[in-house]
Amino acid sequence: MDKDILIKVCTGTGGVASGSKEVLETFKGTISSAGIAASFSERCSAQRVGCRGFCAQDVLVDVIINGEKTTYKHVKPDMVGKIFTEHILNGTPVAEWIVDKDYHTFHQKQTKVVLSHCGEIDPEDIHAYRAVDGYKAAKMALTSMSSQEIVNIVKNSNLRGRGGAGFPTGLKWELGLRIASDIKYVICNGDEGDPGAFMDRSVMEGDPHAVIEGMIICAKATESHHGYIYVRAEYPLAVKRLQMAIEQCYEAGFLGKNTFGSGFDFDLKIFQGAGAFVCGEATALMRSIEGKRGMPTPKLWRSAEKGLWDRPTVLNNVETFANIPRIILRGADWFMRLGTERSGGTKVISLSGKVKNTGLIEVPLGVTLREIVYEIGGGIEGGKSFKALQTGGPSGGCIPEELLDTEVDYESLALAGSIMGSGGMVVLDETSCMVNTAKFFLEFTQSESCGKCTPCRIGTKRMLEILERITTGRGKEGDLELLEELGHYIRATSLCGLGMTAPNPVLSTLRYFRDEYEQHIRNKKCPAAVCRDLITYSILEAVCTGCGACKRVCPADAIRGVRKKPHRINTELCVKCGTCFDACKFKAITKV
Repeated sequence: MDKDILIKVCTGTGGVASGSKEVLETFKGTISSAGIAASFSERCSAQRVGCRGFCAQDVLVDVIINGEKTTYKHVKPDMVGKIFTEHILNGTPVAEWIVDKDYHTFHQKQTKVVLSHCGEIDPEDIHAYRAVDGYKAAKMALTSMSSQEIVNIVKNSNLRGRGGAGFPTGLKWELGLRIASDIKYVICNGDEGDPGAFMDRSVMEGDPHAVIEGMIICAKATESHHGYIYVRAEYPLAVKRLQMAIEQCYEAGFLGKNTFGSGFDFDLKIFQGAGAFVCGEATALMRSIEGKRGMPTPKLWRSAEKGLWDRPTVLNNVETFANIPRIILRGADWFMRLGTERSGGTKVISLSGKVKNTGLIEVPLGVTLREIVYEIGGGIEGGKSFKALQTGGPSGGCIPEELLDTEVDYESLALAGSIMGSGGMVVLDETSCMVNTAKFFLEFTQSESCGKCTPCRIGTKRMLEILERITTGRGKEGDLELLEELGHYIRATSLCGLGMTAPNPVLSTLRYFRDEYEQHIRNKKCPAAVCRDLITYSILEAVCTGCGACKRVCPADAIRGVRKKPHRINTELCVKCGTCFDACKFKAITKV
């Protein structure tokens, strides 16, 4: 057989959770089986790749024959034999397992820069990275560019920090360069703790060398010789692949003494965090590396002036560093034109919630929220109505339908009452309660507060207590005004970004969905029938067949009736667990 065949299997965390390791091993075993000619085995190979983005269709597998690619979805080990026999050996793709139009629609409006190698190359092989121009930018920067030249390119690109604050990266690097010190540090913030966020994790798992290369270039630009990648220990696959990549770089001479033969030294190591959300904040992260409790400190000066161990420190997040090699190779103008006037490039976003196509996407800054939800995301699943889009993680806000044409950039999202954050987006539909949603995110930020400053420690607790009263039918007049007053004070007086942004989910939902709060307080009703204490279950006698399914599963023995006759629910005994609602096959039970 004279065909060149390559099989690529997604082995990001989503793929691994869906069984990609077993799929990959099955392909490899089939290729090397005794029944296959040795000459064929030499021309056919199966390899791991990083996250493919469309996590809802994992395990995703590419079969590439003579450059022609066919992608399969939801692949299981027992499907490998048929794919191998019918497609690889006999040339007929297995049509029923090939990705559908949703897969192509999902990718059509994306522009991949940071994710351009994820899902394409083996993340555990430095040679695979070098084959796509990997470390070419770093070598250029270290051997033929001055520190100021590198800084100027980054400044002109309009790259802003992708960790959430959006501070211009070039300005930060320039400050780091100007501060004189015998010891300086470069830190990569990989402590991604937002619920529903998996952008940085996927980049670290799928393209770790891009992150390292960006850090090497930053080290030269700021004349720093020591670096840390701060990763939460809950990301074991990311830690493993980053460590492998670092070891490969030392072996190749890309890290350590005389990097790239340039005379420049740069050492890099991984620091594993214990999973505190507040350690995503720069000063708390640095205290953690120092062996202290991860708590924010007042920002009397920028980290580039005085950071880790009181030395000048430039800190950027994973996505920011992964952009750098592309900018050096392709130029500032190319990157700037991808985005908006004030923000160059693209943004990686984790799209989740009540949307049809969930996964990891990368779009040019300036694209609208509507395009993300309806064109890339495929709209709301189950034919339900869109209600809101929560952006920016637990510290972000909820944006209503009338603002879906808002552009994705730092200023526009802030005007809408939300933030860019690290890039998480959660779609909410008509079945979502906005009061309960605000309470969910505030519960997270309140529990993750380090407790150092009173506004965050006590203020968020008081706000949460009010929300708990409202969602259990004990809300009262004046609660909404008190929530707003507390939210504004916490925003203005908290020590760090966690406290400053913690009220956002509450304030944004009060701004756009105030009527839902009022119905909870005045009518003791949850319009979305989500808040358990405000739900009333009843049986429609005209629909009930008397099958008894609801009665059998009721844990409180609150349902009365004889077989083949309509049943009734005793509301005084009902514990509102919803078991009867789920058990009824005839939709005879309502909840309001």
